[in-house]
Amino acid sequence: MTPERDYQRIERAINWIRTHAAEQPSLEDMASAVALSPHHFSRMFRRWAGISPHQFLRSVTLETAKQRLDRASDLMSVALDVGLSGTGRLHDLFVQMEAMSPAEYRRLGDGLRIRFGWTESPFGQVVVAATERGVCAVEFVEDSRADTEAALAARWPAATLERNDDDARRLAATIFTPAQRRKPVHVQGTNFQIQVWRALLRLPVGATVSYGQLARAIGRPGGGRAVGTAVGANPVAFLIPCHRVLRSDGSLGGYRWRAERKAAILAWETGQRSA
Repeated sequence: MTPERDYQRIERAINWIRTHAAEQPSLEDMASAVALSPHHFSRMFRRWAGISPHQFLRSVTLETAKQRLDRASDLMSVALDVGLSGTGRLHDLFVQMEAMSPAEYRRLGDGLRIRFGWTESPFGQVVVAATERGVCAVEFVEDSRADTEAALAARWPAATLERNDDDARRLAATIFTPAQRRKPVHVQGTNFQIQVWRALLRLPVGATVSYGQLARAIGRPGGGRAVGTAVGANPVAFLIPCHRVLRSDGSLGGYRWRAERKAAILAWETGQRSA
């Protein structure tokens, strides 16, 4: 099979997925539409599109949902229109991590407005920051406020930072409330870091994973040490749940914001799940 013919199949598959996205087709359905086995189709689609068929379906569904949210009177109608079973799944669809593009990364935040502020959380004082696209920082204060603010400015040197503690308090209230804390996040990082952080976002509340398991989950077996470095670089505490990563023996391991706080968050999540 020639590369050109492969590409034509993937082009047909993309058009078919767009047309049938509201039906939320299975991998088998997508593969059948272009006369391929699911395994062969999945590999070919990844090779040409760079993502899996289900990831592409998810992105199409998300964009359709965004468009319809502007016009809809209620969330349930939007969920049903895009082929989801209810508002819970619509909510999960919007719990995503939006990474900066290479062009945005080169601009170092130029043109971005970042609103940030200081507030209290169940686990101590925290700085919360957000762009229009999502939460870009949640950091527990371990040093001085000035040091923490300087680190935020260094990460986004060309962005405009606007401090508003009232806005930060309201945002933190949604983050640290069990039923509402999941929010879109907007981060910058290497491709490897983004992979690790996306995998962390898939962990359910109350679940834990070892560094080795996390490495295998992103297709990097044996990369536990590199995964640990990426976990430690997480700029969005709690939302990207790096506190759920333990050592292989079940011990806490390290935590950027102190192991004692990590233990407290894990205990709190266990209590919320059993409540």
